[in-house]
Amino acid sequence: MLYNSLSDLVAGLPRHYRLLGIDPGKKQIGLALSDITLMLASPFSVVKRGKLSVFAQYLKELSIREEVGGLVCGLPLSLDGNFGPAAQAAKDWIMAVSNMSGLPACLWDERLSSSAVNRFLINEADLSRKKRDEIVDKMAASYILQSALDTLKPK
Repeated sequence: MLYNSLSDLVAGLPRHYRLLGIDPGKKQIGLALSDITLMLASPFSVVKRGKLSVFAQYLKELSIREEVGGLVCGLPLSLDGNFGPAAQAAKDWIMAVSNMSGLPACLWDERLSSSAVNRFLINEADLSRKKRDEIVDKMAASYILQSALDTLKPK
């Protein structure tokens, strides 16, 4: 099920369940987990992009192990905010993932998240391109999830 807003998704979460942030790239998918208070996002892992059914099964197992109750997927809107082909592809993909995994989801504007993370990793962490490539997707997922969590009212 795809929710129209983060607050609708959170309203249906069981108590003490987490959200999983997703940055769906062309080659790999970055994942981040919230804490149970829905205040802090942390980078979790990177999964190679492959068959949708395999990824959905992975999410089912992960949701049980980590008590994940919902998905927050990055939505790549155009810089001017328009809903283009990339945004439609992300929406279609997360709808299929949600249906196959049984986890509810919502979309979150991810404009420039990867650029912001790369800038940080270059300027602040001084990481090489190879090291950045290993972590940028899960860091971007964390950036997306944290920006979503920051809009929630404290409980």
